Amino acid sequence: MAPAPQQPTPSETIITDASSENNNVTITEKIYTRVRLATKSDLSHIYQLFYQIHVYHNFTHLYKATESSLEGLLFKENPLPLFYGPSVLLLEVSPTPFNEPKNTTDEGFKPVLTTFDLKFPVVEGQVEEFRSKYDDKSDAYIAGYAFFYANYSCFNDKPGFYFESLYFRESYRKLGMGKLLFGTVSSIAADNGFVSVDGIVAVWNKKSYDFYINMGVEIFDEFRYGKLHGENLQKYADKGKIEEETC
Repeated sequence: MAPAPQQPTPSETIITDASSENNNVTITEKIYTRVRLATKSDLSHIYQLFYQIHVYHNFTHLYKATESSLEGLLFKENPLPLFYGPSVLLLEVSPTPFNEPKNTTDEGFKPVLTTFDLKFPVVEGQVEEFRSKYDDKSDAYIAGYAFFYANYSCFNDKPGFYFESLYFRESYRKLGMGKLLFGTVSSIAADNGFVSVDGIVAVWNKKSYDFYINMGVEIFDEFRYGKLHGENLQKYADKGKIEEETC
């Protein structure tokens, strides 16, 4: 039996993708998007999105993060150089255009603005819950994220990116935004001297698998993903100390 899901504290109440009639914004014809680097003001949204991807994969019993722990992971007081530590790009949507971004040196990444033509209306069902806190634009909403960080290999003399996850809330799927977000991460890698974008591709999810193939990702069938964790990892705790005591 799987352990019970960790219950969030009152300040970290989990939000699902259920809509309410009095909390909707319907976007028609065009939807405007902004891809930007997450800031500390986005912590509550990142926490919710990370939880939702666990719901999608039926892994809620494994979700251990809190807003506090995510702050320590993503927004350290003395961070690694930009994009070397854990990095989150957020994709925001709006029914009205975003202002042209300034090339700010504080964040080190200039937001990417794009417009999508819609074939059908898109309903934002959680206006207040996912309203962006980034600036004074009141009709911008967090739609999804990409999470990545630098990784290293003895086969290369430069780092690559490990692409940990890509996720969109249900209303914003099948609109082409995944290409925009993954493509932005790939552009960051190519423009900053990283040699690859690596990640796990779920073979059971054909749409996701085909998406990454179409984006140019090469699948290596001769390798399998391995993970040492949980009790098996803890068997190695203080192993050196134990061996010294038994000598």
